[in-house]
Amino acid sequence: MANRHLARSIAMQSLYEWDFWGKDENKLKEAVAKNTAEFGPGMDGADFIQRLVKGVAENYPKLDKIIEKSAPEWPLEQITITDRNILRLGLYELLLGDRREVPPKVAINEAIELAKSFSGESSGKFVNGVLGTVYREIGEPQKDE
Repeated sequence: MANRHLARSIAMQSLYEWDFWGKDENKLKEAVAKNTAEFGPGMDGADFIQRLVKGVAENYPKLDKIIEKSAPEWPLEQITITDRNILRLGLYELLLGDRREVPPKVAINEAIELAKSFSGESSGKFVNGVLGTVYREIGEPQKDE
C-alpha cells in the first residue's frame, strides 16, 4: 500500500474515532497516535496524517455544510460515520488542500477507494456522487491535467 493511501486510511480511522467519541480533540490525538503506531509504524507519512486530521477537525463545520448542500436527501446524521468522515477528508483535500500536492481527481479517487475498502457496498458511488458534484460546482480545476 502506498504511503499516501495508508496515511489517508489512518487519518480516516482516526477521524472516525474522533467523531464517534463526540469530536473530542484529546481523543483525536490519542486515535492518531494509536492508529499510526498500529497500522503505519515507521512510515514516512506521519506529517501528512497530521495535516489531514488537523485540517478536517478545524474545518468540519464548513465541510459538513458542503456535504448537506451536496447530498440534500441525506441528512448528515443519517450518513454513516465512516462515509461522513471519508467525505470530510475528500472535501478537505479537494477544497482546502494544496492542489499541486494532491490534484482534485486524486483526492476524489482516494476518497472513493477508502469508501470501497472501509464502508458499504454502495458507499463508493455515494462518495463519488457527492465529491463529483462539488468538483463540478467549483469549475473542475485541473481537469485537463
